[in-house]
Amino acid sequence: MKNLAVFVSGSGSNLQAIIDAIDRGFIKAGLALVVSDNEKAYALERARKNNIDTFCFNPKKYKNRSAYENLIMAELSKRKIDFIALAGFMRILSPEFVAEYKNRIVNIHPALLPSFPGQRALKDALNYGVKYTGVTVHFVDEGVDSGPIIMQDIEPIKNGDREDRLLERIHKIEHRLYPEAIKLLVEGRLIIEGRRVIVKEGKSEDKKD
Repeated sequence: MKNLAVFVSGSGSNLQAIIDAIDRGFIKAGLALVVSDNEKAYALERARKNNIDTFCFNPKKYKNRSAYENLIMAELSKRKIDFIALAGFMRILSPEFVAEYKNRIVNIHPALLPSFPGQRALKDALNYGVKYTGVTVHFVDEGVDSGPIIMQDIEPIKNGDREDRLLERIHKIEHRLYPEAIKLLVEGRLIIEGRRVIVKEGKSEDKKD
């Protein structure tokens, strides 16, 4: 069985969706570690309630990014982590870290990339006046929200939409889409060809999930 780590900074609603998907056997992997840069993140409580190991670090206590990333990599190595899912993790990983886990780190973003990258995706989409936004799951590369796209789904923007209302609908998509993408990842069914991600057909029992 493959081992998964999830990186978080906030409440961890996507973490919970992943935990639930593993518990019901949809994702056939072990969630071996939750990593956070915020000791007050409710995501850590979610992990503890499910008896999942946690590693929390305060970036301000280290002289540079390499110092705390080396500690994170040691924790990942200790638990033989195969894949990493970023779930509301508000730090950019170094190129060295990404290279160490090349094509094994995924992220979820609340917009239809390449439109509206970064932390203000919902606000930017509303301000720009687009009629549709959505959710993207993508591989992590050295850029910001720039890796090959695995899955996307759309959400219409309604007249008079506010950011909080849109966020509620986006979360519902995220909680379905991210487990689906992680399932494909751990099953080895994602093939990267340039900018494209090809999904290999699964076994007949996979299609019943």
